[in-house]
Amino acid sequence: MTAEHAVLDPRRIRDVMGNFCTGVTVITALDGDEPLGFACQSFVSVSLDPPLISFCPARTSTTWPKIREVGTLAVNVLAESQRTLCGAFAVSGGNKFRGVRWEPGDNGAPAIEGALARVEATVETEYEAGDHTIVLARVTGLTSLHSRGPLLFFQGTYGGFERR
Repeated sequence: MTAEHAVLDPRRIRDVMGNFCTGVTVITALDGDEPLGFACQSFVSVSLDPPLISFCPARTSTTWPKIREVGTLAVNVLAESQRTLCGAFAVSGGNKFRGVRWEPGDNGAPAIEGALARVEATVETEYEAGDHTIVLARVTGLTSLHSRGPLLFFQGTYGGFERR
């Protein structure tokens, strides 16, 4: 069997891919009066012209279909000090916004207090990709809020970045 056709163990994939450090975000939207959100580490800038971003929610997410329906969202880039907040948004169900300070951003999506930056966007399209969905969204607003260290995810754990 060639490597191209090898069956790869999901645990092995997670272990190897975990060597790539990622930032951590919370994707938010406002559905009427109900704030929606989920933690997401698969976020990337795709294009400057036109300004596009991408992120990948799990296909099992119960929050993503609601955000998709709203169509406008914010990507809140988390600070290292927001590890507990990240944990609240990483679980399914419940009131994820309990105790979270936020205000509506320019497009109405929740802007989480203490985030390093916020990218506001509208959903353009999405693609099924195995156990996740690839979302492509057009950037409609950008806000840089703080210069503190980011919350990072590496080898299955959260940490920070020490500047030199």
